[in-house]
Amino acid sequence: MPVDRLLNTVLQHYQDVHDAAKTDQIIGTTVHLLAHLSNPLNLTVLTSQLLTAPAIWRRHDGSRTALRIISLFNTGAMRVRDRNKTTTTTTIATTTTTMSCDAWTRAVVKGADERSKRWQHLLVLAGVLMGMEGNNRRALSQSLRDTLEQAVVMAANLALEGGDADDGGPVAALSIVMALSFVLPLLSTRHKARINCAALLPFATWAMTGEEGFCDAQFLRAVARDTTVQQGRVHSWPAQSPSCLLLREMEKQPLVANMGPLSQLAAFAVQHAADAAAVAQAHEALLVFTGRMLDVWHRNPFSEIDPSLESSSLTLDTLQNAWPLLWQIFRRLMFGTTAVLQAIVARSLLDSQMQRHGMAPSIASKSLQILRNIFFISNRNGNSAFEVYTFAYMASLDVLSRDALVSEAFLREARPADAHPAPSDHLAKTLDLFYLNVAEHLSLVLPTESCEALIVKPAVAYLSQQEPMSPSMTEVFESAHSAILSVLSCPQHSTLTVKLTPFYIVKLFESFPRHISPRQFRVAFRTVMEVVSPPFPIAAMDPELSETLLEMLRAKIATASTQLLQAAVDAPSQASEELLSEQSALVMTLIDSLPFLPLTLVEESLGNTARAINGIEDPRLRAAVQKRFWDVLVGGEMDVERSTIGVAWWGTKGGRELVLFGGAREPLVMSGALDGEAASSRL
Repeated sequence: MPVDRLLNTVLQHYQDVHDAAKTDQIIGTTVHLLAHLSNPLNLTVLTSQLLTAPAIWRRHDGSRTALRIISLFNTGAMRVRDRNKTTTTTTIATTTTTMSCDAWTRAVVKGADERSKRWQHLLVLAGVLMGMEGNNRRALSQSLRDTLEQAVVMAANLALEGGDADDGGPVAALSIVMALSFVLPLLSTRHKARINCAALLPFATWAMTGEEGFCDAQFLRAVARDTTVQQGRVHSWPAQSPSCLLLREMEKQPLVANMGPLSQLAAFAVQHAADAAAVAQAHEALLVFTGRMLDVWHRNPFSEIDPSLESSSLTLDTLQNAWPLLWQIFRRLMFGTTAVLQAIVARSLLDSQMQRHGMAPSIASKSLQILRNIFFISNRNGNSAFEVYTFAYMASLDVLSRDALVSEAFLREARPADAHPAPSDHLAKTLDLFYLNVAEHLSLVLPTESCEALIVKPAVAYLSQQEPMSPSMTEVFESAHSAILSVLSCPQHSTLTVKLTPFYIVKLFESFPRHISPRQFRVAFRTVMEVVSPPFPIAAMDPELSETLLEMLRAKIATASTQLLQAAVDAPSQASEELLSEQSALVMTLIDSLPFLPLTLVEESLGNTARAINGIEDPRLRAAVQKRFWDVLVGGEMDVERSTIGVAWWGTKGGRELVLFGGAREPLVMSGALDGEAASSRL
């Protein structure tokens, strides 16, 4: 069919609403016409009619309509650009007149007239710019590209400021957000700076969390409705259930499928919004959204399942089909949320307006609340191992740790329940892990009473757990040890340290080697020995405490097992560590304590340590412990006074013989003397 007749046919079809198949056919024909019409007036008419066509805009497809228009003009621009490139590189004459890229762009953009809305113009401009200039195509002249970029920013701002985004309903707001998310990388810095980010940010945040995005986490309610618990606590969520089909459709939604560009647009708006109140509003929206998601997930039976038990707690169909789909949605949600959160935290550190109004501690507290709400996602399979998450977490901790009142308020709000020392609910354990990880960094700023109530008490509940533990439980257990050590290491909590240290050491001995690795045990005991020794105040309050701890360790060595410890006990990062038995690990711990002993105990402890080394029967284990002992003596870990005592002990007080020969001296022989069995005197 000739192009002119095809144009008239398409314009007629624009006037009625059709089914999906017919609409797709109309769209395909429109793309063909955009690429092949040679009359600029026809291109202008086609664009103008398309932007008001009932066949397109009365279908109420939400963000799919916006994506369809952008894709239509993007594809048309690419075909025109490619045909121009072919025409300029071939010597074969063509019968069809080819419009230049500049002329085609001007004709199309002219169709974005007063009959249509500004946000609709933005879809056309974004599609043309992407098709002509995306992927470094450089099809337009520099002046026209600059004009086109300026038109994109102007259309977006007029739509945002003129009320188009509100008057046009969800499709208008979604169109603005989607168009800018696609075209933002193509805009120059000069034009990006002119975007009204304060007006854009609320719509960008809503697009991420709203109906066209992650549906305010309501998809989890649908998952819970379709989940059944069969005999033996096996959970079933069929891959063909309505909720699973909903997740598949949700994953195909334009905003969810392009969550990366969308979150980058929102982060850009956070960084450049002129009004800090818009940033605070976006921050609050993320807090509400993630809090709602955590609440809904807590009511889902899947939240109780430990990852190590998934193979036995899920049906095969659920495990292979539905479960990976759910966690793919979760990961997109976490990455998008964290990208925006990182921008908010970064701005709170640099924005003088936020600093002046004291917003930084509050933002840090809310940021940690958001990270806590999504921790059941980020703590799984290394999902948090990327720089954006690390920055948001560590920077928020740093800011929060400078404000005692806000820190205490955060811990009181997030404090684990005291009802059960070791919850069986995996989600509860996950939240406790996040709490203990944060609390570890706040012990220095809190008063002693708050430390005892908000850090020590929740941590002790896990230290008292002696049943076999899953990997996730072990992680919480180790975090509890770290939280206790952080309190013990603060000089201002000396009164609490005196009371807590004996109890903690007993729990530490009970935990090794079943629940913590040799490396972790050594670090914990070494830290306690350092805390109870000078110059810490507790050394003056209880001078005999360090000696008591040493005696406890020596008594433990006397009864320790000589069997090799299983490699699985150690953390994966320590898989290459030398072989150890319980006995040799405890002797290593004794050696680690030497640099922190009071001077009056150093010489005696050196002798006791040497005898303990000789008590290790396995030569492989003994050699490793001897090497560690030598490293402490000569490696600079001891200060000058203790090193002096060590040198004297090694050289003149039998230390060398005790370490190397078990205490037996070699016979003293003068150089060149006759052997004892030589001939008797000649006299």
